[in-house]
Amino acid sequence: MTNDSTPPTPGSDPTPVPGSSSSPAAAPAQPGRRRGFSRRGLFGAAGAAVATGVAGYAVHSALSTEPSQAADNNGPVEFHGPHQAGITTPVQDRLHFAAFDVTTTKRDELIALLKEWTAAAALLTAGRDIGQYGAVNGPGEAPPEDTGEAVGLPPARLTITVGFGPSLFDKRFGLAAKRPQALVDLPHFIGDDLDPARSGGDIAVQACSDDPQVAVHAIRNLARIGFGRVAVRYSQLGFGRTSSTSRAQATPRNLFGFKDGTNNLKLEEADKLEQQLWVQPEDGPEWMVGGAYLVSRRIRMNIEIWDRTSLGEQETIIGRGKGTGAPLGKADEFDAIDFTAKNSDGDPKMPMDSHVRLAHPQFNNGAELLRRGYNFVDGSDGLGRLDAGLFFLAYQRDPRKQFIPVQNQLAKSDTMNEYIHHVGSGIFACPAGVTPGSYWGEKLFS
Repeated sequence: MTNDSTPPTPGSDPTPVPGSSSSPAAAPAQPGRRRGFSRRGLFGAAGAAVATGVAGYAVHSALSTEPSQAADNNGPVEFHGPHQAGITTPVQDRLHFAAFDVTTTKRDELIALLKEWTAAAALLTAGRDIGQYGAVNGPGEAPPEDTGEAVGLPPARLTITVGFGPSLFDKRFGLAAKRPQALVDLPHFIGDDLDPARSGGDIAVQACSDDPQVAVHAIRNLARIGFGRVAVRYSQLGFGRTSSTSRAQATPRNLFGFKDGTNNLKLEEADKLEQQLWVQPEDGPEWMVGGAYLVSRRIRMNIEIWDRTSLGEQETIIGRGKGTGAPLGKADEFDAIDFTAKNSDGDPKMPMDSHVRLAHPQFNNGAELLRRGYNFVDGSDGLGRLDAGLFFLAYQRDPRKQFIPVQNQLAKSDTMNEYIHHVGSGIFACPAGVTPGSYWGEKLFS
């Protein structure tokens, strides 16, 4: 949880605007069919996208010729592109994140799954059911191909982003030599209290949408497609984005009540994204160029203790005003921070152990992150305390130079550590985007 562009220890796509130049063509409305599309007409021409994998997926894309719905906040986000959607895409309001363990030991089965997932994701993000018959038009004797809870709902800017964890690069699939050097096992940070059942994973899938049911529907259907080849290791629902990835978005608040993500990387900063976010040709390996590395951290907030802390102390811990979001000693949220300014007693206006100072690029060799975390409240812990906090998600070019050194500094010195603890963790290599006819990770397996 942070108000600057580095990790909270409790917080491009060149064309990331919602809408798609390859949005599906509409058909006359028929009962039970999402957004009025003709399920039988689509698949009669294109074939069953999920059943046929990339072939059906490519045909579907060729059929999608309706103009962009960029102005429609409930419309689709373009699935294809040089980078995966869901990274610089303006952050949606809801999250369903899942980490999967691969249970098959057959390389061909894993490749087939990734093809099927890519095909399904292209349909889901366009607001379509998956399968030949979808949720309601199949034979009564068989289970529906789509689970159906999104029937009648628009895509709500759904994005689906995939990453591969270090454990996928073991001996099972012959990928060990292709593991990127930047895909390191995260070190143990001071204060970590990690639950192995909520950490790691072979494959991560991040589904973001402005409708929680649409996001859940996406993960649910991918999990069902993967039955027998993958199993859900853990998942996390999130609400109330805790950062913005576009200058058009207002700065949101985290569960501590502070504005979060004021100085986050923005999609409009193309040059900075090349420096801080996207893997470059000189970084290697070739299959990761145009991709980014994702660090996930489940951060439990000690809400009840924080709520009994004085306003002045809260602001000193964070380094910003709670109401305005302005740096201490300043009036506006976006005022530049003056780390040399002194109070009348000679002490720094921005405390040396404040979260903002410790996380700032000026004190971290210029390292920045693109954060798109979410609040969570998962009931109570049985002792009358909320199981609540921040599901931190941060994308970057190289975790060894960005997340890890910054988090080391925060773990050692951040006063906020008295109010938070990290209970889950993951790191994933998210490859570049897909083009029609390709699939997630195709270059990795070629």
